[in-house]
Amino acid sequence: MRVVEISQPGGAEVLIPTQRPCPVPRAGEVLIRVAAAGINRPDVLQRQGLYRPPDDASDLPGLEVSGTVVAGDVGASGLRIGDRVCALVHGGGYAEYCCAQADQCLPIPQGWSEIEAASLPETLFTVWSNVFERGALAPGETLLVQGGSSGIGVTAIQLAHALGHRVFTTVGSADKAAACEALGAAVAIRYREQDFAAEIKRLTDGHGVDVILDMVGGDYIARELSCLADDGRLVIIGLLGGVQAQVPLPQILMRRLTVTGSTLRPRPPAYKAKIAAALRQRVWPLIEAGNIRPVIHQTFPLDAAADAHRLMESGAHIGKIVLTVSA
Repeated sequence: MRVVEISQPGGAEVLIPTQRPCPVPRAGEVLIRVAAAGINRPDVLQRQGLYRPPDDASDLPGLEVSGTVVAGDVGASGLRIGDRVCALVHGGGYAEYCCAQADQCLPIPQGWSEIEAASLPETLFTVWSNVFERGALAPGETLLVQGGSSGIGVTAIQLAHALGHRVFTTVGSADKAAACEALGAAVAIRYREQDFAAEIKRLTDGHGVDVILDMVGGDYIARELSCLADDGRLVIIGLLGGVQAQVPLPQILMRRLTVTGSTLRPRPPAYKAKIAAALRQRVWPLIEAGNIRPVIHQTFPLDAAADAHRLMESGAHIGKIVLTVSA
């Protein structure tokens, strides 16, 4: 099969198209003929040598795919050979065939193409587990999404908005602000021109937001704590702004704030299966009702994965970047 592998840690040029044997599904896994694969920030970090895959994972990048189940152990999952699915995978998505846990596969939503469906798994699993489980966003509460034009960002905005929450976000430009507000953000704060913490306090009449989804870290942490409501929760899922932070501990104590975070990939399959079941029950009806729509910025053929990574690193995209693998 055709694949794209990381020849050595480095820039986008180290992504090399090559050939490998097709993977063989193990117990509980299915083999998917991949139609499309989503690009995610962890793929870039892995390529740079900054994000080591778990020992039991494929060394090929790619954490989400869509395509057709062609073999494997469908077991009690309800899947059948020939089903069109999208799936969260444990690496290996930049390839013509990829193995996935059967219980981490979800049906391609009605009306969605395989390219569109490939944009769903990694972002939805991440948003659901961090905003609604770790962050415990409750009815009537507000959410701030840092980096609203990213793949995670557009998903978090749409899902929280569809569930009735007031959502704020930060963006770097006017076109990104307009895109995020069209997706359901109440206000998109342009962080290069505005102090997001001050704007949040102003927009909430001094109350602050209940949950923040943060992909930045670094010096954002202190400002984020300042604009959380009492009993608010800060959920960190990325460290694009740095790995060190000055944390005002008295605020955490006096206002009962929670600082937490997670990474999805190392979590056990049973946990991911639980998230998949929650998405099928709670989120798939919203998708099929049209309350969440695909936001695909650009597609690239599999062999042009290096160009897709360059686009992601530029930060110019709004929404998802997707590799097209097979018809």
